[in-house]
Amino acid sequence: MLPVDVAASFLGIAILLGFSPGPDNVFVLMQSAMQGRRAGMLVVLGLCTGLIVHTTAIAFGLAAVFAASATAFTVLKFTGAAYLLYMAYGAFNAPADTADKPEGERLAARSLYLRGFVMNLTNPKVVLFFLAFLPQFVSAERGPLAPQFIQLGALFIIATLIAFGSIAWFAATAGQFLRKSARAQIALNRVAATVFAGLAVKLAMAQR
Repeated sequence: MLPVDVAASFLGIAILLGFSPGPDNVFVLMQSAMQGRRAGMLVVLGLCTGLIVHTTAIAFGLAAVFAASATAFTVLKFTGAAYLLYMAYGAFNAPADTADKPEGERLAARSLYLRGFVMNLTNPKVVLFFLAFLPQFVSAERGPLAPQFIQLGALFIIATLIAFGSIAWFAATAGQFLRKSARAQIALNRVAATVFAGLAVKLAMAQR
């Protein structure tokens, strides 16, 4: 069991990291602004599910094996970049839709959730970040390492829900005014497409 002071310190740092500019929270921001608050939260839940996979991998040593494989890293990063380019293409060509629909219904809930999940799972930098960050808060003196990694992963997911959930909430509030105008919505879609394309290029150029 993690000591309270270690858990609290880790949670605080993780929340701050969640608000730091990065591909995942930018993705949440754009999806929330384009699709609404509920849609943004579905994307956040998808991202958090990806974190469960990463946590499980590092707890059982799989992440270290992946990090040592240049081929696996390259395949995964180009898969993620291709997915982001697909998202950019879809956003750029999306028509304006100012119809009075409940938030999150412009795209199916499953589609939004999968966007977040795939976005997180195909980002090899998340694996490397976990390998660098989580071990700083574990200790062999407290017993087996796997349970400690799982606890830290759970805390990181909580921090992600807090940080990304806040981003989704405020981005959706700002975006609801833009979504009432067809012209503004098209402009927002084009901005989103540019952001997604930029993230794709950044991911494709990532080094281990």
